[in-house]
Amino acid sequence: MSTLIPAQKAIGVLLYDAEQRDITTARRAALLRILWNERFLTRSQLIARVGYQLGKNCFGISAWEDAFYRDMRVVKQAFLAAGLTLEYSRGKKRSGYYICEQDALSPEFMNMVKASAAEVDQRQLDIYRRLSPAARFRQGCAISDTARNVVAFRIRKENPSLTVQEAHQLALQRAYTK
Repeated sequence: MSTLIPAQKAIGVLLYDAEQRDITTARRAALLRILWNERFLTRSQLIARVGYQLGKNCFGISAWEDAFYRDMRVVKQAFLAAGLTLEYSRGKKRSGYYICEQDALSPEFMNMVKASAAEVDQRQLDIYRRLSPAARFRQGCAISDTARNVVAFRIRKENPSLTVQEAHQLALQRAYTK
């Protein structure tokens, strides 16, 4: 057995700890993971994905562009250390950051997509396709409303002194401020 595997596990523990305590390390690790799995993502797409994971203003409020580009320089160096080159394409069909000589999706990510697609019931898709655009919209709204109601219910369970309206306001804040 190689000693590299235990060392990689130990480094992983240290990195996880650093990510929990340092937002810069957390951003850089998130960027690396995202770019490892997906290619041709623009700056705004990467910022949105990292923001979803770490919080809306994780790159800062005033100098967020500088923070993003500093982080990308380090991520490029990390890929280079692994023998991979991170580039940016300005092509019309495919623009954004990508790892040279790699498919658009990592093999692991592609396997997850295939496994998820295999779970889809074709009968449900056929029914959904027959719905009018208005019915699809109503269905999407109903799903969102149900999710918000569940979150509000849980908030109220944790804080019984809140009114129903206050719990719904907190549920909306949680959905849109992260």
